[in-house]
Amino acid sequence: MSKIYTKKNPLLLKRSIRITGLLLCIAGFIMLSYFLLPLLSFQLYLQPVFASQDVTAPIPKTTMLSENGFEDLIQATTDSIRGVDYTNAKNWYPSINNEHVNLVVSKYSMSIPKLGLIDSYVSTVDNNLSEHLVQYGGTAVPPSRGTAVIFGHSTLPQLYKKDDYDTIFAYAHTLEIGDDINLTVDSLKYNYKIYNITITSPLDTSFFEQNYDDNYLILVTCTPPGTTWKRLIIKAKLVHPGQTT
Repeated sequence: MSKIYTKKNPLLLKRSIRITGLLLCIAGFIMLSYFLLPLLSFQLYLQPVFASQDVTAPIPKTTMLSENGFEDLIQATTDSIRGVDYTNAKNWYPSINNEHVNLVVSKYSMSIPKLGLIDSYVSTVDNNLSEHLVQYGGTAVPPSRGTAVIFGHSTLPQLYKKDDYDTIFAYAHTLEIGDDINLTVDSLKYNYKIYNITITSPLDTSFFEQNYDDNYLILVTCTPPGTTWKRLIIKAKLVHPGQTT
């Protein structure tokens, strides 16, 4: 029996190579975008803040491109590709106990005049950051002494939408020492003032430590805006307690 030789279609082969090359280029571009977006966002949003404010950082003040900074950036890129669900506050610090116990206060509201936030809802009983701000389980609930730790989402400022909790802290990087944060708990208003702003590694959990000598509040969000590279830690202290609203 004679064999029939079929000549391969060179056009089909070239087309397959082109399509494969195009797909590889697209995949490479997406990977590069994931990697470069935090660097670009840092230059656009945080560099001016570093220049104008007294922002504390455990990394050089003028750059985030230290050896540890690159490690965090690679980890953040990997988490983004893996699809880590950051709408669940529990996924931000999985090593920290986030147990919500039966609390007298299940919710309260927070206002930050400088950001235009008025009576934003803070939950003390669940972790859904798409629906509200989240007070991390196990931290002190106002007005009790200790440190209340509140998580909220950030994004690129251009994507900010009023009353959208997925974008609520898009402008948190503009806050400064001395700015006001107001909590309303059971119809009583508590005024806090910011005294420290820190940019730190997502592996740093030191701010969870409870300090019971006074009433403290810590806001936590991702930074630079639009990325999960670092954490912006905003610390405030109670200055005017329990005023009737």
